[in-house]
This record gives sequence, structure tokens and C-alpha cells, in this order.
Amino acid sequence: MDNINVNNEVHLAGTIVSSLSFSHEVYGERFLTFCLKVPRLSDISDYINVTVSERLIKTMNLEVGSAVEVDGQFRSYNNYSSTGNRLILTVFARDIAMHSGENFKNPNYIYLNGFICKAPVYRITPFGREITDLLIAVNRAYNKSDYMPCIAWGRNARFSGNLSVGDNIKIWGRIQSREYQKKISEEETVTKTAFEISISKMEVMQKEESGEQSNTEIS
Repeated sequence: MDNINVNNEVHLAGTIVSSLSFSHEVYGERFLTFCLKVPRLSDISDYINVTVSERLIKTMNLEVGSAVEVDGQFRSYNNYSSTGNRLILTVFARDIAMHSGENFKNPNYIYLNGFICKAPVYRITPFGREITDLLIAVNRAYNKSDYMPCIAWGRNARFSGNLSVGDNIKIWGRIQSREYQKKISEEETVTKTAFEISISKMEVMQKEESGEQSNTEIS
């Protein structure tokens, strides 16, 4: 198993809610994208973008309403446009399979092993909840990295708020989506979707003087 599989793992199960559309092409291989509705334990769902090779789904009849399971990686890339630079987050599918559509088991799981690349921001909401915002860089092949916005809650938030840039951290959690309003002009606002990783468990890799690593795990 290569390092890519070790430090970035995603499993999703849900229902396709958008038509498959062209994303990009690499060396003659076409990639398509679609939106997957992934249920939470509550009555709401997350809407997560998935990118998949056309070759991987050639014999599959994927359409709106299809229930699927996806295994892959969470990736980021910069989208440069006339309006500025935007970080795009998508699940890159390494395997995809049809699902019966009933009783999705653990439909939203992510594991990352990366490095804090921006000073954590600890805050307390008006309702008294402790939250820390983290940005984690996860190494990829060919000297690339993916940059993942993450949120820690409660005692994880209080603990991770004291971490430093460069700290090696492992996290387990789920990918969540949320809508927000962005003001374009005095008269116009648009609805945008942000993606982030909600951390349920974390493990900080601490370097000892001997050069070996020890772990501090909290969940």
C-alpha cells in the first residue's frame, strides 16, 4: 500500500442528485463530476462533490437517483478565474459501486494524516460551543498537497487550539457541507456551499528528543 492510501481515505454512501458532467481530461482520460447526497444521523444530509474517471464507470448506468458507495480521497485544487482564486474540494473516486439504497452503513467516513499549515483559530459561539478551525495539508504524489479545512469541537477544540503550524496530526471524522450567503453587490447575494471536515477523533504525533514519535490521542 502506498503512502497516498495511508494518509487520505474517504468512504461515502448516498444518492446521486445531479447529472454527471465533464470535469477535466488527463492524457486522454476523461473525468466526470456529480453531487452525492449523503445522509446524517439527523434528518438533514450533506451534499458532496465526487470526481470519477469515465473508465471506472463505463459499464455502470449512473443517473440522478442512483444509490452508490464511493471509496477514494478528499482532494483540493485552486480554481483561478476573473473573480479570484477559489479552493475547490472534491472526493476523487478510486472505486465506486451500486448500492441498494437502503440502510447505508457508516455513509460518511474520512481519515487524514497531515500537517497543520495555518495557525488554529479557537472561538466560542454565541451558544457557548467551543470550536477550533484548522487547515491541514495532506501530502500527495508528485510533490503535491491537498489543503483541508477542518473543525474540532468541545475538548478537541480546546486542545487543538494550542497546536502549532507544522504539527503532524491524524484525524477521523466526516465531510460536511453548509450553505452560506455571499454578497455580490448592494442588491445581490448568492448562495454558496462550503465544505469542511468535522473531527470526531484526533491523534497528534509528537516528536521526542530521540527523533522517534509518540502519540497523543483524544476523541
